[in-house]
Amino acid sequence: MMNDSSPAPACLTPNLDWLYGTQLYGMKPGLDNTRRLLEETGLPGAGVRFLHVAGTNGKGSTCAFMHSMLGAAGVRAGLFTSPHLVRFNERIRDTEREITDAEIESGLARIRALAADWQPHPTFFEITLALALDWFQARGLEWVVLETGLGGRLDATNVVTPEVAVITRIGMDHMAQLGGTLAEIAAEKAGIIKAGVPVVTGPQEPEALRVIKSAARSKKAPLIVVDAPVNEVPLGLSGPHQGWNAALAVAALRETGLPLPALVMEQGLRETVWPARFQSFGQGRVILDGAHNPDAARALTEAWRAAFPEEKAVVVFGGSSGKDHAETLLPLMEISARWVLTGFDSPRSVPLPVLEEAFLAAGGEARLCEQARTLPEALALASRHGARVLICGSLFLAGEYLALRAQERHQPSEQ
Repeated sequence: MMNDSSPAPACLTPNLDWLYGTQLYGMKPGLDNTRRLLEETGLPGAGVRFLHVAGTNGKGSTCAFMHSMLGAAGVRAGLFTSPHLVRFNERIRDTEREITDAEIESGLARIRALAADWQPHPTFFEITLALALDWFQARGLEWVVLETGLGGRLDATNVVTPEVAVITRIGMDHMAQLGGTLAEIAAEKAGIIKAGVPVVTGPQEPEALRVIKSAARSKKAPLIVVDAPVNEVPLGLSGPHQGWNAALAVAALRETGLPLPALVMEQGLRETVWPARFQSFGQGRVILDGAHNPDAARALTEAWRAAFPEEKAVVVFGGSSGKDHAETLLPLMEISARWVLTGFDSPRSVPLPVLEEAFLAAGGEARLCEQARTLPEALALASRHGARVLICGSLFLAGEYLALRAQERHQPSEQ
């Protein structure tokens, strides 16, 4: 099953170009192709232990907290996440480094040769998962933190049996693929629960929690419901919601039985880095966040109030197709002084007239809103107002901002 449709980088090596071309195969329900691909490549190797994470919001942050704590304890662990923000390499890393361009190219060459005449052909996400597991095996890693791409039950990552399953906050997103009710979405996420494998979750809407409890009972899987956030340790990620993500990560690692001293876990929590999660730039004058659905926007609003209780933002907002933008914009109205609606360089960028319609439906005032075709134009408009700038609405938009900053850093200075 293909789980994301990331834009292809401008310059691609031959096999990475081939990989992006497999996005044309779309989504294929079922895990048969994934199982076949992993069986024929001998993956995952014996002895690999997984921490498997599903949910609507907070998956990446929870994975990052776990990976950082393992690293602080000297445990070399792999980390598989999606989508990437700037470079494909971000999806596959261990506690020392990301996969290199050369390793991507050689790994994809083997998979490409193996699956050349398959019908159905493996999808982008299935191939990327196989590439990651192959690299983790070559690196001799015994632990892997594995983030689902979309859903859980039919997600390609669901071929593994983990040591612990983690289900983060569930909300309304990807309804076309996962269902139109919270219960239906929760059932897809709870599909990662395996027989007898501990499940860790946190506060959920009652409808979602009932589904998780039922799935855990049916699989005789111990269920741990975290009831308090981490608030006694300064976290590497900002915002009240990150205390809950950290608590899930701590509870999950405790369930593994690994001997992780409290001081080491606290060090890992303090040192966690995860881009585009209330990330600060320019002495805090610009805040970047990947919030792209209503639940994430509410968490972002809380984070802003906690950090800047007396200030309102100039919000630069760009949306990806297939989202409920009016509901996402609604909580952000409370912390906004002005708005700049923008497009970005992706086929999934929502046209400005559509964003404007959602903005007005959310109660926005036209006189407080400007529009820009591109993110650089949007940033120029936003900077004129003198207030702190908040960039949000899409992970693709966040990735474009990070790429722009990287380009600025590498431009030669004038003599």
